[in-house]
Amino acid sequence: MQSSTQPRPPALWQACVPLVLLVMLLATNVVVFGDAGLDGPNQLALLFAASVALGIGLLNRHGFDELLEHVVRSIGTALSALLILLLIGALAGTWLISGIVPAMIDHGLMVLSPQVFLVAACLVCCIVSLATGSSWSTVATVGIALLGIGKAMGMHEGLIAGAIISGAYFGDKLSPLSDTTNLAPAVAGTDLFSHVRYMMLTTVPSISIALLIFLVIGLFSSSNGGVADVASLHAAIASKFRITGWLYLVPVAVIVMIWRKVPALPALFIGMLLGALFAVLFQRPLLAELAGGSTVKDMYKVLLTTMGTGGRIVTGNSTVDDLLTAKGMYGMLKTIWLILCAMTFGGAMEGAGLLQRITAAIMSRVKGDGSLIATTAASCVFVNATASDQYLSIVVPGRMFAPVFRQRGLHAKVLSRTLEDSGTVTSALVPWNTCGAYMTGVLGVATMTYLPFCFFNIISPFMTVLHGFMGWRIARIQPTKPL
Repeated sequence: MQSSTQPRPPALWQACVPLVLLVMLLATNVVVFGDAGLDGPNQLALLFAASVALGIGLLNRHGFDELLEHVVRSIGTALSALLILLLIGALAGTWLISGIVPAMIDHGLMVLSPQVFLVAACLVCCIVSLATGSSWSTVATVGIALLGIGKAMGMHEGLIAGAIISGAYFGDKLSPLSDTTNLAPAVAGTDLFSHVRYMMLTTVPSISIALLIFLVIGLFSSSNGGVADVASLHAAIASKFRITGWLYLVPVAVIVMIWRKVPALPALFIGMLLGALFAVLFQRPLLAELAGGSTVKDMYKVLLTTMGTGGRIVTGNSTVDDLLTAKGMYGMLKTIWLILCAMTFGGAMEGAGLLQRITAAIMSRVKGDGSLIATTAASCVFVNATASDQYLSIVVPGRMFAPVFRQRGLHAKVLSRTLEDSGTVTSALVPWNTCGAYMTGVLGVATMTYLPFCFFNIISPFMTVLHGFMGWRIARIQPTKPL
């Protein structure tokens, strides 16, 4: 009697049904909603697919409470990342009004030189994206200015866009302020700072090779353009902020805490408080302007408002105004919503045994650690091309392959690095992906025109696969069970 109520193992076609449904819904959302798919439609698509996975689980005699427990446990693994995201939103607000982010942008623009424009453009975007954690805002602000300057120098627009996007995705992939940099370790099951440190092993060589290629190309190019537009950006920032080297004490303090392995939550909380303190010390006129007064109550109000709901500094220069914007904690809610729905989908697929069935079919063809990493990387690119969303290119393969990495004794940060090296950066290379469509729309350069020149985005997945096959610095743990 008991054996008749035991759960049945799912068929492969059953395991694929929720994934196929998810891909179809996401593709429909791209057509119907475009970039607005992240405003709710994609989250609902994840929940619809999760409900189908739960239905298949019930059909195969799993108990509903058992399935729900897997969903709750899946969400629970992401709670730390959700708290970190909220703190990052608040930190971004204080780092904006304290002048820390504006100082990084201002000094980054000084790197520009007509003689080495491509390298300089890539470096500027690296600095800005590291400061903001966003490839989209970097491209939409500094990227547009750099494109105009490069075109004035007579350079090919695809080449300029490739340098801009390469630099922008360097920070999107590596900055602790980036949502994908937080999403990948949350899905894989490791912590943020371990993930960032481990990614340096592949990210630094990838961006170094890209910069070298841009330098070589630049040496064979000539330009007579100027950087007058950049001067106006400097003037706009200086009109609102007191730019001083002392501001860098805050990010340096956070970096020191990261390298001394202080947990992410206290390190970011301290960074947030230091940002607020430096805002009071160095940007009192700006705080008074934003608050409409200079009392302690006024400064307290503007600081907490910026942490909670963000803010925008108006300088009169539209490019700078778009860049000097922080979303605060409120701005992170969309990403948190997406993570909750994604982890619900992952938990339902795992609880019903569907992820295990798919990975078993895939792993039957995997022979070693290198091929596992290569398969994971290829899956990320596949989801980017089919689901048209960089977040899903991290979540779906991450949930599928996490148990396999543990079984093989590979540390979770190996998986999280593979997800970022292959999922985050390749999203901009797919014309129908939300990221590819956004880059084309903002820069006015077709995806297939800039794709050959996005050297960092192209090199990154090959770099992580190379590390896997060569066995370079592959972090290991005790395998969870014999294979």
